[in-house]
Amino acid sequence: MKKRPILAIAAAALAFTLALTACGNGNNKPNEKADSGNKEKASNTQTAEPPKLDPNAKVTIEYWQYEFPAKVELINELITQFQQEHPNITVKQTNFPYDQYNQKVATLVPAGKGPDVINLYYGWLPKYVASGYLQPLPEADFPAAEIEANFFPFVETAKLNGGYYALPTGVRTLGLFYNKDLFVKAGLDPNKPPATWEELVTYTKKLTELDDKGQFVVEGFGWEPGSQLHHWFRDGLLYQAGAQDTSEDRKKLLWNETPAGLEAFKYLIDFAKEHKVGINGFYTDDANAFKTGHAAINVDGSYRLSSIKKDVPDLNYGIAPLPSYKNKSTQASFWANAIPSNVKGDKLAAAVEFLKFLTSKGVQEQWVEKIGELPAQKEVALQDKYINDEKLGPFIAQLPDGRAHFFIDETQERTLFVEAVDQVLLKDVPIEKAFEDLITKTQKLYDDYWAKK
Repeated sequence: MKKRPILAIAAAALAFTLALTACGNGNNKPNEKADSGNKEKASNTQTAEPPKLDPNAKVTIEYWQYEFPAKVELINELITQFQQEHPNITVKQTNFPYDQYNQKVATLVPAGKGPDVINLYYGWLPKYVASGYLQPLPEADFPAAEIEANFFPFVETAKLNGGYYALPTGVRTLGLFYNKDLFVKAGLDPNKPPATWEELVTYTKKLTELDDKGQFVVEGFGWEPGSQLHHWFRDGLLYQAGAQDTSEDRKKLLWNETPAGLEAFKYLIDFAKEHKVGINGFYTDDANAFKTGHAAINVDGSYRLSSIKKDVPDLNYGIAPLPSYKNKSTQASFWANAIPSNVKGDKLAAAVEFLKFLTSKGVQEQWVEKIGELPAQKEVALQDKYINDEKLGPFIAQLPDGRAHFFIDETQERTLFVEAVDQVLLKDVPIEKAFEDLITKTQKLYDDYWAKK
């Protein structure tokens, strides 16, 4: 599928043809052949009639999300707003540390002790659905045609077995965060961030500052493979170099089909191995290093805007689209809200009402202003106040070039990537071997997943 020319962001985005599911040749929809065999199964499991709440019933539902302070605070505010509109429904929020989140779900949801609405990363959906943790959203309340008309196209990564299992409030792309004061200190124009692969290397070398013992004082580049850089590789660097992620049916990795895949992998690792402009774990992590002025450039998501505003409101920084190479590409992703499979009756009806509320225009506007994630629906995101915003605009401008990798197991795929990088940096394994081993191990995840299907 070819992308349409972008004449202007506002006009073009209404006709987005985002290449967002990491398919070959920029295909951006879940493969219909892969889905077709499961459509009957999905239709049989979806709620035939929309759940109806007993008007006299008092219902309490539980909402789960991981501990991200700005999101926790906003959800508490939103719960108050929702309960004013729905006095018979009480919503309780429960939070877990990110690293414990999946474990809690795996333990409590099958035991019937989990939430009634759950917030989860889109990359976890295939595993959650395969494990039977989620139920399809009721078609009568969330018609697929309306979802696909109103939301950005990469929401279709939440469509599995022919049905939608989750919907986002906000979406995100990756952008280039850069410290303007450090640019000036290094003799660089603070209004001209790097726009190409080559410029990014040149800039980060100039921005790197070492002490008399050769230790970092300032990283030129916030280099953290386990944070956003593994996403940048799959959905950004691969395509920018001219490679592809997966086959159209999502069954085979195509990273090594051409030399471009290895070129992208090497480009990422060389920031630490050859250019020595960043190191894993500096000032705890890349985000903290950037916020404290110890990383001059960082690749991060739009959601980071809220924590910077709260934690370091005086930080003099800018946002730019990701530097490009042969092509333009960035990662596009989202956290979505879903309903566990064991939610029934009045709780299901209440959960549906809360999910409708979380995807409403007013909530999306609060989300972008307080969290920094982009509105999930096109007509909300494409308002002038967001397109022309100094910080949000660069993220929105990249949406036509966004892609969303189809994760089999996001946690395990991230772990395999970090281990491959460590093999090169810590054990001197040749980059070529580490890359091939990474592909082999990741491909096995895909093979095992599809064998069960």
